[in-house]
Amino acid sequence: MQARIQQITSNELKTMSALLSMFGQAFDDIDTYTAHQPAADYLQRLLSSDTFIALAAIKGDEVVGGLAAYELMKFEQQRSEIYIYDLAVATAHRREGIATALIDALGRIAAARGAHVMFVQADTGIEDQPAIALYSKLGTREEVLHFDIAVPGVNLGQG
Repeated sequence: MQARIQQITSNELKTMSALLSMFGQAFDDIDTYTAHQPAADYLQRLLSSDTFIALAAIKGDEVVGGLAAYELMKFEQQRSEIYIYDLAVATAHRREGIATALIDALGRIAAARGAHVMFVQADTGIEDQPAIALYSKLGTREEVLHFDIAVPGVNLGQG
């Protein structure tokens, strides 16, 4: 059975919750994605916003993959970029083309919005090598440094 890709709307909070749980399992970080899930009104606002995109890959009634992305409006030119914040596929469903299908679906949304480019970050560790191989196949690799800058009063060690 092939996965069906759908954009999650503000009326589909159960699907969004399932996506968060799948991310937690896929990233082996269940606490971050499930212990403090946002309230329903927060998720409805987020899913209704013009800047957030959530896609789920669904087989039967199970979320087996998904992505979360943000549209970033640029200031130097009248255009936007799509930042893929999280992308994962459940372990049992990897190597089925689901990640590529998710990125393709996001590409159609990006084109409809008139976005200039989509971009994603990947860790250089051994556990992210499959992601790096996928992104290398789909795009141009750039070497960058990433810095987390603390917000006053916020502990960066917390998920």
